[in-house]
Amino acid sequence: MSNVSRGDMSEMSMLDLFRAEAEGQSLALSTGLLALERDPVAANHLEACMRAAHSLKGAARIVGIPAGVDIAHVMEDCFVGAQRGTIKLRRHHIDQLLRGVDLLTRIAHTAEADLGCWTGEKKSEVDGFLSALASALANTEEAVEEKTDTRDDVAGATGVAGQAPAEPQSVDRVLRVTAEHLNRLLGLASDSLVESRRLKPFTESLLRLKRLQHRSAEALDSLRHALPGQTLDEKAHIALADAQRSILECQQFLSQRLGELETFDRRATQLSHRLYDEALACRMRPFADGVQAFPRMLRDLGRTLGKQVRLEVVGEAVQVDRDILQKLDAPLGHLLRNAVDHGVETPNERRAADKPVEAVVQLEARHSAGQLQIVVADDGRGIDLDKLRATVIARKLTNAETVDKLSEAELLEFLFLPGFTMREVVTDVSGRGVGLDVVQTMLKQVRGTIRVSSQLGKGTRFQLQLPLTLSVIRALLVEIGGEPYAFPLAYIVRTLTLPKDKIESLEGRQHFRFDGQQIGIVSAYQILERDESKITGDELPVVVVGDHTGTYGLVVDRFLGSCELVVQPLDPRLGKIKDLAAGSLMEDGTPVLIVDVEDMIRSVGKLAATSHLNKVERGVAAEEKQRKRVLVVDDSLTVRELERKLLGNRGYDVEIAVDGMDGWNAVRTGHFNLVVTDIDMPRMDGIELVTLIKKDPQLKSLPVMVVSYKDREEDRSRGLAAGADYYLTKGSFHDETLLQAVADLIGDADA
Repeated sequence: MSNVSRGDMSEMSMLDLFRAEAEGQSLALSTGLLALERDPVAANHLEACMRAAHSLKGAARIVGIPAGVDIAHVMEDCFVGAQRGTIKLRRHHIDQLLRGVDLLTRIAHTAEADLGCWTGEKKSEVDGFLSALASALANTEEAVEEKTDTRDDVAGATGVAGQAPAEPQSVDRVLRVTAEHLNRLLGLASDSLVESRRLKPFTESLLRLKRLQHRSAEALDSLRHALPGQTLDEKAHIALADAQRSILECQQFLSQRLGELETFDRRATQLSHRLYDEALACRMRPFADGVQAFPRMLRDLGRTLGKQVRLEVVGEAVQVDRDILQKLDAPLGHLLRNAVDHGVETPNERRAADKPVEAVVQLEARHSAGQLQIVVADDGRGIDLDKLRATVIARKLTNAETVDKLSEAELLEFLFLPGFTMREVVTDVSGRGVGLDVVQTMLKQVRGTIRVSSQLGKGTRFQLQLPLTLSVIRALLVEIGGEPYAFPLAYIVRTLTLPKDKIESLEGRQHFRFDGQQIGIVSAYQILERDESKITGDELPVVVVGDHTGTYGLVVDRFLGSCELVVQPLDPRLGKIKDLAAGSLMEDGTPVLIVDVEDMIRSVGKLAATSHLNKVERGVAAEEKQRKRVLVVDDSLTVRELERKLLGNRGYDVEIAVDGMDGWNAVRTGHFNLVVTDIDMPRMDGIELVTLIKKDPQLKSLPVMVVSYKDREEDRSRGLAAGADYYLTKGSFHDETLLQAVADLIGDADA
């Protein structure tokens, strides 16, 4: 067992400790027994099984479970006999020993109040198991007893629950940490990563201050040289020199602090990245942890069906998100059972086909292109496509003419329909048609996909593609209505810029040709219930998304690029929000909504079914009707809403920003005809915002109006000197004053 901290186990009862040990040791026994079935004299597997049984015997004795002691004892004796060569383990021995493992597991998970039944009404199960192995030990009972007693003495000396002394070895400490704690840790790490990036704009603002100081020093120097010498007395010369010296000292001090800040910024960012990477790694587990039960499952199922099957696991060390690994248990179980039941032939059929009697089912995991790929493949009979076509027609899923035109991939998609099965007789294993559709449903929950391929007589291959983790997604960022949205890459078929003249209308619906198919096109504005799109130009940015229900092209404003996002669940009190899945923060701290593509596709389907889909505008007529846009920047909610309502009622298209930094991000990413800004705001004040706008080559012609409570002449001069086109005080303006000033600067809303 792993070295577990005593403090982390302090809350567990002795029975809980036994259950935890039984879980690990039973798995070790099952793994070792399956290996011994192939190589009965493998010394390492015999030793591992003996130690596991011995540990379970000691643990059961400590917690007072006689039935567990008896079962583990006889299993241990059997392994010792095999080690000495007095017993040769055969298949029927392995069957009985696996039965013993199951009994130990059942005993361990029996409620404390019911443990007495194993010495009462269920004692016959224990006695039956003991008698089944008794004959194998008949000739070595005395020697085995002597060896067992010796081990018992040693185990008692260890002081650990039934754990035999082992060779000193280096093992990692294992701590019990709840999933909730890990999720919170990852959330804090992602917040730290975002917060560490806030230093950069602060550093840039200090650099601007340094440049302002430099210009002030130059201005003073120019002033001193420009004024005639006789107009300045000695005191004035000294004052100017002192001012210059003070500014230079400030510059030097600021330069030193800037260097320190840049170093701190770099180290903080690196540390935040490392913290986030380590927190994310805590969620990862080796693929082997999630598939340990499958070899036993396939072995037992094969025996039940009269087939010889071996599971071969490849990529056991591949790291997988623990949540994905847990959710994969049922889908992989379905696929593996299908492989044995549907794919693998009987021994006689395999001999007739010149195949090895023992079939091989391979379960492989690997990382590829930033995704987790899992393959379930068998070397069985494969899928008979002619029989599949006949089944599709017989179940009236489509007609014969359509089936004949389907490609192999399209035909195999029918296997994933609910209730679909090619088995005519229902058995305990299959025939109900609830397998592959459940697999696909579960994969969708983790944003995964599945593809199937088959060769008749050679086998079938299922390939699953999933994200490496549910905590982080790779997404395409797009802009819709001036706001960023994220589309998970797993659902994107393709992105393209579509010429408007390529849009066609068919039965009142708009389509375009894509890979030889007609794909419906719809504005993302309508799906997200935003104002109608104002896209201009001759090309439309289109995100092609799709699943098994349909494929559509969604028109967005523009592409912003791809990135990795840390998924932040929305507040559960909001319930399910239509067409949205979660939220996140971009590198600069800007919030972004992650769309629920499946929900969005359903929304498009509903609108199409009711003929409520709006047409995507063609040509440039929309540009002529576009209302003028005004950005209102103010940290006061009251002032923002007042100005928004005033301007909105007059017909202007108004967007708001909560401070100077928010306003600066907005003007860089959107188109505006006017900026109305306050002065005193957090993060970046209005003077800095005006200065940045007027220094930007692409924005310097954008009119800026300052609306501030500061009504002193020096305040007005400061705002206008920074580049503001109009200065209005909040204490004096009336509704019409603001509206008239806006009209003077940019004209009427629809001019």
